[in-house]
Amino acid sequence: MYNRILIANRGEIALRIIRACREMGIETVAVFSEADRGSAYLDLADEAICVGPAKSAQSYLKIDQIISAAEVGNVEAIHPGYGFLAENAHFNEVCRSCKIDFIGPTPEAMDLLGDKNRAREIARKAKVPVVPGSGGLITDEAEALKVAHEIGFPVLIKATAGGGGKGMRVAANDLVLQTAIQQAQTEAQAAFGNAGVYLEKYIERPRHVEVQVIADLHGNAVHLWERECSTQRRHQKLIEESPAPNLPQETREAICSAAVRLIESVNYTNAGTVEFIVDQENNFYFIEVNARIQVEHPVTEMVTGIDLIRAQISVAAGEPLPFDQSAVVQHGSAIECRINAENPDRNFQPSPGPITQIFTPGGLGVRFESHVHPGYVVPPHYDSMIGKLIVHQPTRREAIACMLRALDELRVEGIHTTASFHKKVLQHSEFVEGWVDTSFVERVFLTK
Repeated sequence: MYNRILIANRGEIALRIIRACREMGIETVAVFSEADRGSAYLDLADEAICVGPAKSAQSYLKIDQIISAAEVGNVEAIHPGYGFLAENAHFNEVCRSCKIDFIGPTPEAMDLLGDKNRAREIARKAKVPVVPGSGGLITDEAEALKVAHEIGFPVLIKATAGGGGKGMRVAANDLVLQTAIQQAQTEAQAAFGNAGVYLEKYIERPRHVEVQVIADLHGNAVHLWERECSTQRRHQKLIEESPAPNLPQETREAICSAAVRLIESVNYTNAGTVEFIVDQENNFYFIEVNARIQVEHPVTEMVTGIDLIRAQISVAAGEPLPFDQSAVVQHGSAIECRINAENPDRNFQPSPGPITQIFTPGGLGVRFESHVHPGYVVPPHYDSMIGKLIVHQPTRREAIACMLRALDELRVEGIHTTASFHKKVLQHSEFVEGWVDTSFVERVFLTK
């Protein structure tokens, strides 16, 4: 097992990793930018090293600075968390070339799955269903029109690199397709440095269901069941839960088996998430693999009782998984609400600034993951999430009631948060009955 780990991240996920390491008897080195200097959670690390100015491109994304900190801190491994460098295969390679373990998959697996078009081909070979679409990247408008007429409108244009909804467009006819292709390519080039796009049949009102997987260095791979992530705004998840409601058990088992089959086909190791869309007839189709831990991993931890961060670290250190597939069972229902520093009454405008007071909820089955505290200043430079509120109860109905109570208790003064919006969502009949699809938030709450 490791003696000392560097955490190449910030905020809530950095604190989460520090806590896991402390329980495991592992020392930690935290890195921080000038914007995060003085953050209270840094005091819980054994050492904290500044890696640059506020802008992430000059700090948390600066590979040479992170490696220098790792060398100064004399660490054996780096945990990248999520975001920033977590899915950067080059950073992964640099870590390993410097004799520092990267707590995640190999650079080769990351490279194979990081390109969405190539990942689709891998899925096909593993007999995992994919959405009908182009056989590869679209090279010109004529080819795009040909594919669209073969699979039928509407179609979805997707960037082969990146995510978060960038480089994505829906086209319902020839004219829109021609314009949308150019827009998607321009946006993808600007966001990811890669203008490559491909076409898929647009599945209307799908559900977004993902499967948590983990594999060790000894050939053992398991899934930890699925999460429902359909409550989204602009392709960004807002609420996640496990198990997925109203998903037939046959489909649940098939989608989880498909996820394991896919990662085994590329000798994937450590934690990852295989994402799918599910249509109205419960047919499922592969979307992509996130080769890292996810923001929403706590709902899986709550229903399975497995600490995913500890498992990641143990697997990277060469230990075999301490459980097999038969031991991974879902108990009860868990829901997570992402608490963002945004004003939902002003089109989710970011709300950075000082938190003058905060009161966090508690009680049986309530967990609040956050690094903020009274006096903390939410910086404008990074993602707006300031915490995650998670509840776990015997049934979904009880989980919803518990979450509503917890959201009522949560008080964050000085800035706006999305807590009030979550309460509206949780009380809507479609959410209560478990029939949410990815268009739900825009269709019900944001349509003028």
